Amino acid sequence: MSPTPPTQIILSTSRANGLVAVPYGEEHLRAARALEAAGFQRIPGGAFAAPLTDPAATRQMASALVHRAHECGATITTSPRPYLGDFGEDLAARLPGAWSARLELYYNPEVQKDLIGSLWDSGDLLQAVLHDAVPGAVVLTNGASTELLLIERPGNGGGYLLGAFAAEEFEDNWEEPNAPRSIVLPGEPDLAARAVTTTFLPAYSRALHQRRLDTVLSALEHIRAEYKTLQAIKASGRYSDGVPLADSRMLPEMERSFADYAWLSFRHVLEHAPVLLSRCRPAATAWPQDAAALERLHSALADSQETRDEDQELRGVLFSVDGWKQARSRFGLAALPAIETWLADSEAFERQARAAVPGVAVALSAPSPRLLTARPAPSAVRRPSAAHR
Repeated sequence: MSPTPPTQIILSTSRANGLVAVPYGEEHLRAARALEAAGFQRIPGGAFAAPLTDPAATRQMASALVHRAHECGATITTSPRPYLGDFGEDLAARLPGAWSARLELYYNPEVQKDLIGSLWDSGDLLQAVLHDAVPGAVVLTNGASTELLLIERPGNGGGYLLGAFAAEEFEDNWEEPNAPRSIVLPGEPDLAARAVTTTFLPAYSRALHQRRLDTVLSALEHIRAEYKTLQAIKASGRYSDGVPLADSRMLPEMERSFADYAWLSFRHVLEHAPVLLSRCRPAATAWPQDAAALERLHSALADSQETRDEDQELRGVLFSVDGWKQARSRFGLAALPAIETWLADSEAFERQARAAVPGVAVALSAPSPRLLTARPAPSAVRRPSAAHR
């Protein structure tokens, strides 16, 4: 990150609050004390403000601020933009649906690093958070799990940067291949809202759809590999190297181990597949016959809901590693019919979900050249460790 003055006061104007000041830097507390001594008052959101209604009082306060800032070694910076909190509220009011705006101030430059793990971005917003000073931001929320981050665009170009946070159920957002690209917004709220509505939100919806789909397909692929391994061992009574199973009584334990592993992956299917299925319209595609498969997948999810609910309830009360392993094995065995249904009908699901990308015309030609069920199976059955023999 570029070096910033250790004690800084950033000024902007607000239609409601007058002159707004944000203390910033490693020694931001000194800047805050200077603002208080100069007569500024805290306002909601954490900034300081002073009214601009009385010219004489304004001049006196400005003089006091310069004096106090000099005493504490603070640098005063004047922003060419209006108060960020005002712009965020103006933007939220112009977006479709019910959006709210919440100002966040990062007084210490180190604090903005907390944003990095939850940002889902492949553009300038992430780069700004990584490399530039970001004294504050506005979090825009629509009440339906979509959260956007708005910051002032670094440098002298003006405008703003807007990007997205990842949904709560996702982790590992760093360099995630589907991440949408943040956009530059103009300083006029109407034009900014139009750019968000017509450009960013559609791209975000497509990216989220693709990420959900990739998550489901990856989970099924992992389950399929283990499932084929287990079935091959059960059918042959041997490992891939031809060594016989020491005891057929090992099979139940192997099935429980598979169920434990499969449940960990099938959780992702239960989390993300319902939204994807809700968008599928097989009658509008070249594969209307997939409707029956999609209905089976719907039913499989419904049949697993009670097991999923129990799993979520236990997460807050079960802390033993062995206890969790046993619980996951039980959940996986209970959900095994649903898992097998999803493995069997995954090809229909994938092509229908790919045809249901938001804002993309339905493809009525050839199916995807890369279907999950067309992927090559593992060439050999893996052999468990000696402890399992």
